[in-house]
Amino acid sequence: MEPPEDMEGRTFVEVMSEKYSPENFPCRRGPGMGVVVVPTICPQGSPMKDRLNLPSVLVLNSCGISRAGDQAEIAAFCAHVIELDLSHNKLQDWHEISKIVSSIPNLEFLNLSSNPLAGTTLEPRCAEAFSRVRRLVLNNTQVSWDTVLLLAREIPELEELFLCHNEYTSVSASSVACPTLRLLHITDNSLKDWAEVRKFGSMFPSLHTLVMANNNLASIQDSKDILPRLFPNLRSMNLHNSGLNRWDDIEKLNFFPKLEEVRLQGIPLLQTYTNAERRSLMIAQLPSISLLNGSAVTDSEREDAERFFIRYYLDYPEEELPYRYHSLVTKYGKLEPLAEIDLRPRCRAQVEVHCEEKVEQLNIRLDQTVAELKKQLTTVVQLSTNSMRLYYIDKCSVFGPEEMRYNTRALHSYSIQDGDEILVVPKTK
Repeated sequence: MEPPEDMEGRTFVEVMSEKYSPENFPCRRGPGMGVVVVPTICPQGSPMKDRLNLPSVLVLNSCGISRAGDQAEIAAFCAHVIELDLSHNKLQDWHEISKIVSSIPNLEFLNLSSNPLAGTTLEPRCAEAFSRVRRLVLNNTQVSWDTVLLLAREIPELEELFLCHNEYTSVSASSVACPTLRLLHITDNSLKDWAEVRKFGSMFPSLHTLVMANNNLASIQDSKDILPRLFPNLRSMNLHNSGLNRWDDIEKLNFFPKLEEVRLQGIPLLQTYTNAERRSLMIAQLPSISLLNGSAVTDSEREDAERFFIRYYLDYPEEELPYRYHSLVTKYGKLEPLAEIDLRPRCRAQVEVHCEEKVEQLNIRLDQTVAELKKQLTTVVQLSTNSMRLYYIDKCSVFGPEEMRYNTRALHSYSIQDGDEILVVPKTK
């Protein structure tokens, strides 16, 4: 039977002491490889070893942690720690989390993913403990949006925020903006209405990267006058597997003044196109994009895509032509359709077979070998395959006959055309 403390989970102090003791985590030499920390405070009966080999990046994921433990010991051993991974633990009390965070004075990165924080309340006095964090990961915690807003207000230099898999269907705007946030990663939620997304613009005016994959966003509803003011600094946007199904929505991406990278795979709009058509049409629609779905757009690729775009819409009625079509016609002119060229090798040819005084018209397969042609000719010239020599005569060549001496050579390698000749000469004994 497990002791009660195991049933309730373990403390941060216990897990840290065990994992990073000299026996389990030997001191490694070299910069950044580990730090030997000798505690300045060691209360009587402390489970701590005399010293721990703690790295500045502390990984304590999936360790059953539910409580902080002695804060003095955390402070003694974690003064140099700048990154802390507490994902997949049992933390469900913000007060306990704040004890840990407040005892690590240089903490910049905190990962609390997959801790059971649904329905828990974060008090403002506890939120102050997170003020030094710059990158915060709350994926799959079901943390409330009110808690997110409180943290954003209390963290003055928050730069990156991860809120994936939290079942958000809506968000509420904040009266206080978070001017430092540059990256918002909010994939795998249920934000379908653009009215929810537009709130991020006022909350995070310096937003540089917005990752919204797997949210099934239905459309981009604001106009070209409003969008530049909503997201004035946005440079990268990920809308993979959204519900966008109109070219109008793609055109609206041009109204984000600094947007240069877009990811748009898996949207309904593009399902009926080939891969090549999808990329070309997207590049032509988005003249300012330099990265599409992770691949750089070169100048030559852009020109090819824009020319393809014009030809693609050549037969569309005037009322169905996209706005971008007219600007590209102004740039390149109204292009003619490309000639269709079949580059596949010919399969058959109509040739004249000459044997002494006899001439026969014969349709031959060009994928066969010289040996197979000889076998076909046995009934035409009444000679066995071993008693004939073949010569190919190109009707357009100034050169003479070319002997077909290699039995395994394919006929198409001679570039035989309709009207060419095959000369059969009986072998002399």
